[in-house]
Amino acid sequence: MSQPALERILEAVLQAAGKPLSLERMRELFDEHLAPSAQELRSALTRLQEEYADRAVELREVAGGWRLQVRSDYAEWVGRLWEERPQRYSRALLETLALIAYRQPVTRGEIEEVRGVAVSSQIIRTLLDREWVRVVGHREVPGRPAMYATTRQFLDYFNLTSLAELPPLAELREPSEVLEHPPLADEQAPDGTQPAWPPADGGEEEVETGTDFHTLLEELNAMETGLKTDFADLPPPGMDVEPEDPDEQ
Repeated sequence: MSQPALERILEAVLQAAGKPLSLERMRELFDEHLAPSAQELRSALTRLQEEYADRAVELREVAGGWRLQVRSDYAEWVGRLWEERPQRYSRALLETLALIAYRQPVTRGEIEEVRGVAVSSQIIRTLLDREWVRVVGHREVPGRPAMYATTRQFLDYFNLTSLAELPPLAELREPSEVLEHPPLADEQAPDGTQPAWPPADGGEEEVETGTDFHTLLEELNAMETGLKTDFADLPPPGMDVEPEDPDEQ
């Protein structure tokens, strides 16, 4: 039995995988003497990507590798396959995530200094549970607060291959206007006081993840410096990272 074309094999495994596959993982699927080179894989993936150019499904490279996914243009209809509501996150959580993405590595206290309100433990725990954020070390100051940075899962979720693809904040801001976002009702200022401003409905403003993440960046001013653009410090797959207390500041 002859072997199918490389593009067809890759198409099949990517459809079945349900997650991004790296070039190394794809090579492992072949017999050693028949395994294509990395260049051959990339060429086949490029041809496959061109085949999907005018289809509802696209082949996309993200930080974790290559994956087949439905184009965002069809999310409205595909989303109706599931009865539960799409996952929504508070504005406070997305602002915290944006600060980590643009100022990493950053401590919880530094996030609070920029936002002007305390970051709840639940927000940090949610980001850790989603594996969008990880602890990369501790600041050498009294209390040794944990420093947070984003992960490959964060990049995969937002269709990025590296942090360098995040839009520059200078392009997102109106030069003559600085947007201000008052504290949310369940937030506290770092000194423990309750903010006087409540939203109209008395609760956190919810924002659905996706492209809305980028619109929030308009409100995060003067944070271009120190942008991390690679993940060379990531531990190898399978290496355990010491768990940290999300309440630690």
